[in-house]
Amino acid sequence: MKITPVNKAEVVVQKNGVKGQRIYDYNETIANHITLTPGARLDTHTTPVDVFFYVLEGKAWIEVGDERIAVESDSLIESPKDIPHAIENFSNTEILRVLVVKTPKT
Repeated sequence: MKITPVNKAEVVVQKNGVKGQRIYDYNETIANHITLTPGARLDTHTTPVDVFFYVLEGKAWIEVGDERIAVESDSLIESPKDIPHAIENFSNTEILRVLVVKTPKT
């Protein structure tokens, strides 16, 4: 059994109120734990693989392609490969925590 505490996971991005930590990387799957401070935004980008976002805590704007929706904790959002996507914490006081899973990880 392997346990990865988020606070000890590898930091893969840290800028402008966004902190991404790799909590899983094995075979064909990558899982990142993303924390956004109030008002922070993970800018629009694409990935060459399918991605899903699971909101662990907080409220977010999630953009996938031309769609922009408000979501809260316990929501899962799918983003197909090669489609632009972004995450924004629209709270002024609370952090946003999101699990981002990419598969396959290519």
